[in-house]
Amino acid sequence: MHIDFASPSNGIYNNAGSCRQLINYMEHEDLERIEKGIYTEGFFNLTEDNIYKSTVIKDIDTNIGQLLKTDAKFYAIHVSPSESELRAMGNIEQEQAKAMKRYIREVFIPEYAKNFNKGLSETDIKFYGKIHFDRSRSDNELNMHCHLVVSRKDQANKKKLSPLTNHKNTKNGIIKGGFDRVNLFKQVEQGFDKQFDSANTIKNGSISQQLELQNQILTGEKKKDVFQSSEKENNNSCCLDSKQKSEQPSNLGNSIGGDSLLSIFSLADGSGYDATLVEELETEKRKKKKKKGRKL
Repeated sequence: MHIDFASPSNGIYNNAGSCRQLINYMEHEDLERIEKGIYTEGFFNLTEDNIYKSTVIKDIDTNIGQLLKTDAKFYAIHVSPSESELRAMGNIEQEQAKAMKRYIREVFIPEYAKNFNKGLSETDIKFYGKIHFDRSRSDNELNMHCHLVVSRKDQANKKKLSPLTNHKNTKNGIIKGGFDRVNLFKQVEQGFDKQFDSANTIKNGSISQQLELQNQILTGEKKKDVFQSSEKENNNSCCLDSKQKSEQPSNLGNSIGGDSLLSIFSLADGSGYDATLVEELETEKRKKKKKKGRKL
């Protein structure tokens, strides 16, 4: 997977002002594809697809709190799979686009967030992506890449995030954190292999490979089920204990007026009860009844 951080310039990647010029450029192939009756991919972010261009521009351009006029407001990133990676992502454009968006959401953006070393997650990153398809002029081979525009500020519009900084996880001085691009490239490459190797094993692997992967998945699900079952049993046990404790004073009061002391001790101790103690309490109760009768 080839990752390229576009260098800010006076052209479409000029990031000191509005992102409008860049967003317009990111739609450059849509008109041609529409005229040919070929489907187009709209803008997407972490959770939504087919987002309007006007929404993208407004969201990026207004997320600039405390930035100076000459400060970078956004960054452009190209994510391009190799020929073999593209084949692993599907056989038709729709499959490849779906796989690319999943990769961006589940691998690239989470790793991008982690590499700032500021305790960020993918939900802290404000970004929009656009899938592009084109053909090589030399061999007419179909190529696909993803064009990302990422806000300089986080979702909360509080933290400044620059993937072009030369700092790498610094802990002293004014600047804390940084960005390790080499580590990012390594992590997203490994993330791609992990994500698509499993998918291809399910789709194209041998029967033994598919069974092995299925067993791994089932083992993970069983562990999850055991954990959830254990949690449920603990919750039920807690509810039963609470119910017994709330009912015990009522039962105790009724027992003193009747002849059910045995049931109290059976309830309190599931393994048995002290018969001698019960007998002594019953004898004491009968004596009190006799004394009360004599007074009358």
